[in-house]
Amino acid sequence: MPLTSLHTARQAALEALSPTAPESVLLLDAHGRFLAEDVRAVRSLPGCDNSAMDGWAVRAEETRGANRDRPARLRVVDTVYAGALPSRALQPGEAARVFTGAPIPSGADAVIRQEAARATEDGRHVDLFITVPPGHDIRRTGEEVLAGTLLFSAGQRLSASALGVLASQGETHVRVRSAPRVAVLATGDELIRPGQPALSHQVYESNLILIAALAREAGADVRHLSRARDDEQALRESIEHLAPQVDVLITTGGASVGDKDHVKRVLTRLGARFLVDGVALKPGKPVAVARLGTTAVVVLPGNPGAASVAFDQLARPLLLRHQGVLELRRRVRARLSEPRHKQAGLTYLITALLEHDDTGARAVLRPQGAGQILQNVQADGWAVLPPGQADFAEGDVVEVELFDRPTHVAVDAPTGGQPT
Repeated sequence: MPLTSLHTARQAALEALSPTAPESVLLLDAHGRFLAEDVRAVRSLPGCDNSAMDGWAVRAEETRGANRDRPARLRVVDTVYAGALPSRALQPGEAARVFTGAPIPSGADAVIRQEAARATEDGRHVDLFITVPPGHDIRRTGEEVLAGTLLFSAGQRLSASALGVLASQGETHVRVRSAPRVAVLATGDELIRPGQPALSHQVYESNLILIAALAREAGADVRHLSRARDDEQALRESIEHLAPQVDVLITTGGASVGDKDHVKRVLTRLGARFLVDGVALKPGKPVAVARLGTTAVVVLPGNPGAASVAFDQLARPLLLRHQGVLELRRRVRARLSEPRHKQAGLTYLITALLEHDDTGARAVLRPQGAGQILQNVQADGWAVLPPGQADFAEGDVVEVELFDRPTHVAVDAPTGGQPT
């Protein structure tokens, strides 16, 4: 069976599940979730003209020419704290003591910070030592946000800062996409559960933690972590038990065509419909995506390096689309740090660090192998070696797909092109 191109495979994976229905949740429970709808400001921030400093509310014109040798003296007629209202408007020759966040009394148009003024001993007057223009140290109504303006678009991932903004609008709940329910199933007779003694020919099972953590980074609710031996019946029982309980079942190991690679064979016998079966990608070529009833199944290779790449390129987009978003990653052009030979028909994704000098960016390739597990730690992204070329020389310019600061857009929003 011919391998599917990476672009075609990703598009097929995106169709494995439809976006989840929106739900209204408490703000704190929405942390890391994706907005299901646009959110507009219901009130301005600040809600009124207020003081940016502890000091004195004054008429700016009455500070003209004031300095320490010739201070301007005004009569103190009010004290206003944050959360309180002024008791009266200021008249010429008057000042009000104000504190940070306090509303500005009518008649005042500037604030003198307390370091530039001194009250008389009886507290009835204040001497001002500087000249200020109108608006000085006043935060104007709507200076940060005007009521009615768009705060966040559908598809926005809700960070702690975004939740703080919503709370500042008086919101207690927000409508987000439901988190996809995920189960991860690791297979392999060579695997030993961490915490148990292992012989040199045995391997500690790391993919459950790796893939579950990657799924959580993609917004998933990981419900089950399970293991199965390289035995068709045991594998079938595990899949039949897990699949009905989740939206997405992710398997690792047993994805190829060896004697003990049973996953695809078992799925076929269970009636799964394969949308992708083998991708022109290295590492991660055996990856597959299938539908088993209402559950999407992503079949990952067992080697951690290959599993990471295949998850990133197919499972992550699937999980994000299930939450109503497409992810757009930044790409930069960089010079290769070393030559590379590859199979011309495959896309290679090689973990890279970016270095910068006077000539631009340089992609320092990490040691790469399907079974390696350290290669992605503190990496900047994938160096993308595209199909159609077998040999790349040191200094050749390629694209690097960066891991950090991706953007997300709602699936029904225009993107200017699909993510690659």
